[in-house]
Amino acid sequence: MKTEHPRRMTAGFTLIELMIVVAIVAILGAIAIPSYLKYVMKSRRADAIAALSQEQGMLERCYATTFDYSKVTTPSSGCASLSTTTPNLSPRKYYSVTLAFPAAASPGAAISSYTLTATPAAGSPQANDTECTSFVLTSDNQKTSTGTASNCWEQ
Repeated sequence: MKTEHPRRMTAGFTLIELMIVVAIVAILGAIAIPSYLKYVMKSRRADAIAALSQEQGMLERCYATTFDYSKVTTPSSGCASLSTTTPNLSPRKYYSVTLAFPAAASPGAAISSYTLTATPAAGSPQANDTECTSFVLTSDNQKTSTGTASNCWEQ
């Protein structure tokens, strides 16, 4: 006579079920994490645009009162002070902004144009951004950028 052992009913997951869940989570993570990091990098570009807009505002206010963009480098001119030798950091410190003037036609002549350039600050996580490596804004409001992306100014 054959005796049958009653099967035990246990609640829980089998090893196969658990491995399938782990594989699904790993696949989702492999897709979601790079996408999230790319989104964060793109959102930090707004810091460069904000810094350039802020400095452009200072330059334009100075030009409106003195008719010379270069007066912004002279603290006694009554304008907000910017430097052409030391880069200014953006509000969140992801970018350095440099100011450049063209060579004056004659010594002491008023400067009527400028170029602002924002590049990732040293040690900033934005240094890894290859899509938008720099942002350039000129006095005639020309906005250009370098890198592999064509729409860096669009946020």
